[in-house]
Amino acid sequence: MLCATSAIAQPLSPAEFRQLSEAIFYPVVATYDIPGLAVGITYQGNSYIYTNGLAVRAPEQPVTEDTLFELGSVSKLFTVALAGLAQERGLLSLDTPVSDAMPMVEGSAFDTITLYDLAAHATGGLPLQVPGEITNDRSLTTWLAAWSPEVDPRRVRSYSNLGIGLLGRISAHAFGSDYETALTTELLPALGLEDTHVTVPQTAMSRYAFGYSRSDDRPIRVAPGMLDAEAYGVKASVSDMILFLQAHLGVADTTPEITAALARTRVARYDTAHYAQAMIWEAYSWPVGAERLAAGNSSDMALEPQPLTERSRPLDGPTFLNKTGSTNGFGAYVAMIPQEEIGVVVLANRNYPNAARAEAALALIREILGAD
Repeated sequence: MLCATSAIAQPLSPAEFRQLSEAIFYPVVATYDIPGLAVGITYQGNSYIYTNGLAVRAPEQPVTEDTLFELGSVSKLFTVALAGLAQERGLLSLDTPVSDAMPMVEGSAFDTITLYDLAAHATGGLPLQVPGEITNDRSLTTWLAAWSPEVDPRRVRSYSNLGIGLLGRISAHAFGSDYETALTTELLPALGLEDTHVTVPQTAMSRYAFGYSRSDDRPIRVAPGMLDAEAYGVKASVSDMILFLQAHLGVADTTPEITAALARTRVARYDTAHYAQAMIWEAYSWPVGAERLAAGNSSDMALEPQPLTERSRPLDGPTFLNKTGSTNGFGAYVAMIPQEEIGVVVLANRNYPNAARAEAALALIREILGAD
C-alpha cells in the first residue's frame, strides 16, 4: 500500500518532485523489477520529469527525458484525436454508422454501430485482437461484412483493438492517406509533438528503449501486425507525452480546432460499472479511490465483455480521466484532471500490473494537490 506524506507546498521544485517520485515509484520498480522508468507531471502549466534506471541493459543506457517508450494502447488516444480532428474539419461525423464511411460493409451490423461507438468499445462483441485470418484490407472487409454482434452493441462494452484500428483506418481515409501519414502530417505537428512516432526514424533509434519480457526477461520490441499502428503502435518520449496532456488541459499553445478535437474525445456517452466511457478515455468523478481505480483498470475490463448503459449528460464536477497501455515489454499509464490542470504520464520498459501503475500515479497526484 502506498503511504501519503505531508502535502507539498506550491510551486513544486524539481528537487521536491524527484524526491516525491522516488518515494512513490521506487517500491513499484523494486517489486516488479522494472529496468527503466520515466514519470512526467504537468501542473498548472509547469512540467516536471523524473527518470530512473536503464532504457537498455546491455550496453547500459540510462533512461532520459528523450528516451522513446512503446505506448501500447495509450496509442489509441492519438487515434481518437485524429478522428476528432477529422470531424472538426468536416471530413467525417462520429455520429454516422461505420457503413457510411465503409460502403463495402453496408447491410451488415455496422449499419447501426457508429464511429463514436468504435471509440467507446460499444460494439457488443468485436474481439480484443484482430482474428488471425485477417491479413490485408480485403480479408478485413470480408470479415467485417459477415460479422454480427451477439447482443445489442450499446449494452455491452467489448474492448477491441480491431474496433479502434478500424476507426483509425476510416479517419486516415478521410484525410486521403494511410494512418501513419495522417497522424504524422495532420495531428502530431498541430500538437507540437516532434518525438512521437509509429516508425521510429533511424536518427532516433539510439534513444528507443528495449522492453523486457515478464516471462524470461529478454529484450523485446513490439512486432508488426494488422491495425497495429492505430491500436498499439505509437512510441513517444515522456517529454512529448507531457505536451500531449498540456494540449488536453488547455495550457499549451494549440489552435481552437485542436482544442475542440481533443475536447470531443473526453465526452463520455456510456457508463460501465466503474467509470464513464468516453472516446478511449475512462472518466471517474474526482476524487476517486484507489480501489475503484484498480477495479476499472483490471484485466477483466479488457478481456471480458462488460455491461454498458447509455449516459444522458456529462459527469458532474471534476473528472479524473485515465488510460493504460501495454506491449509485451512495456507498460504505460496516463491520467489527468482537467479542472485541476494536472496530468501525469508513467512510461516503463516492463509490462507490470495496471493497478500498480494507477495506484502510484494517483498517489503522486494526491501529493501534489495536497489531497487527503
